[in-house]
Amino acid sequence: MSIPQSAGGPIGSRDDLVRHLAEGCKPKADWRIGTEHEKFVYDLRTYKPLAYEGRPGIKVLLEGMRRFGWQDVTEDGNIIGLSQNNASLSLEPGGQFELSGAPLKTVHETCAEVNTHLDQVREVASEIAAGVIGLGYAPTWSLDDTHQMPKGRYRIMRRYMPCVGGYGLEMMFRTCTVQVNLDFCDEADMVKKFRVGLALQPVATALFANSPFREGRPSGFLSYRSQVWTDVDNARAGMLPFVFEDGMSFERYVDYALDVPMYFVYRDGRYIDVAGKSFRDFLAHKIPEVRDVEPSMADWADHLTTIFPEVRLKKFLEMRGADGGSWRRICGLPALWVGILYDSAALDAAWDMVKDWTAEERQAMRSAVPALGFRTPFRKTDVGALAKKVLDIASAGLRRRAEEDSAGTTEDGFLNPLRELVNRGHTRADELLMRYHGEWKGDLAPLFTEYNFL
Repeated sequence: MSIPQSAGGPIGSRDDLVRHLAEGCKPKADWRIGTEHEKFVYDLRTYKPLAYEGRPGIKVLLEGMRRFGWQDVTEDGNIIGLSQNNASLSLEPGGQFELSGAPLKTVHETCAEVNTHLDQVREVASEIAAGVIGLGYAPTWSLDDTHQMPKGRYRIMRRYMPCVGGYGLEMMFRTCTVQVNLDFCDEADMVKKFRVGLALQPVATALFANSPFREGRPSGFLSYRSQVWTDVDNARAGMLPFVFEDGMSFERYVDYALDVPMYFVYRDGRYIDVAGKSFRDFLAHKIPEVRDVEPSMADWADHLTTIFPEVRLKKFLEMRGADGGSWRRICGLPALWVGILYDSAALDAAWDMVKDWTAEERQAMRSAVPALGFRTPFRKTDVGALAKKVLDIASAGLRRRAEEDSAGTTEDGFLNPLRELVNRGHTRADELLMRYHGEWKGDLAPLFTEYNFL
């Protein structure tokens, strides 16, 4: 989750909030790719998650990363993240370790960034006897096993989450995701990409399903992370049917976001708890705790980071439906969405594919895919067949982009791990379950050794 934002001075009117989103519009030549991924860090001896203090611990992991030129981000004297060249390292509530990559031009560049990060994490983690694993949900440890990181916003969220959903604490402390942030050229382009992204998000969930275990046993889901999001806080999550309605615009999203409950207001280095109150009431000085606080554009930018739909709009669009995964598959997510959304013919093909899907059909697919993955039925076909078609569209888009690396290879090759899954007809979660019931004999200890990034 984000560190405090900086986005300008006082809010003059609702128009300022709309303008903030519209400022994200860029000519195609300036479109960039921002890839974010989270992973679990654990003690190699116990397979338990790391506390902030101690060795191995999250604090010493962050301190060790300084050697690569990363600069501290602190809160109340604690190092809670690092920044460098428009990229950042940050902590999720339970110590999940996140790289928020810099805005880069090609998938080649963003994948090189991922691999550099891997090398750096390997070096430091090996020194402190820590392991790193990419999954969508913590496979063995309980909520009591996890440790809360020293960030003020997380104290507020931990108190508030159980009031609004059954899975809020599970989301905070035991999930990991990969997402990609992409640009748009104007409002119409934003709307089309938003709609395509939302409609196809369940297909991406199936392609990246990688969280079949909970507390040491099969959970009954292929993406338990995705199931968790069905009951975190439905006032700020979900498939956003209004995006498909006539009149969708920056203004329409602002009106939605104004009524999404807030978590906090950040002032003078501290988080003021206003959980459950709307930003609309904050603007009107109707919230007693912050009645005398002048709302700023930084507050608005912070608030937008606390909205969690399957696709999120800020000054760019965030694709949010994928489980955390193995290093080989991380680069497949930006390749998938860049191929679809950054080539006009591919975007048109994807829109033609989804434009007559009803809100009920989109929601039914979203509800079923965490358990069924590729086997999720849709009309006269299933999500596995949809995934093949989506990959074909993305592949064609990447080939037309013709962005090559030094060896003359296009970005299309990053889709190969996803093609392998579709051709075999089962997800990575299915693979893990087969090993669990087969050679692992119901023991998940081998997961931590065989899938450790180190």
